[in-house]
Amino acid sequence: MNSILRILVLITLLTCVQAFAAGDAERGEIRGETCLGCHGIASYTNVYPTYRVPKLGGQHAEYISAALKGYRSGERSHPTMNAQAAGLSDQDIEDIAAYFASIAK
Repeated sequence: MNSILRILVLITLLTCVQAFAAGDAERGEIRGETCLGCHGIASYTNVYPTYRVPKLGGQHAEYISAALKGYRSGERSHPTMNAQAAGLSDQDIEDIAAYFASIAK
């Protein structure tokens, strides 16, 4: 009986950790409002250097979170995105990712 109780407690704890790690789409909408200027326009292409800017609505939250953390750390290189992500906390990133995942493509 003791081992069953331990397993149940472990499952409960793991479930709670995931719930707290999730982003809040409402906070993400506020924090990520400036992102829409580029990432909210279908088929948007930046002027210089010329590249296609991806529209992020409907993208998986995990992908957006990993990308923003990569830009913040410098692992992913793009001057504008590095600057935008530099001031984001982990919670900001999760919130923004949740917001973009929640909106239509």
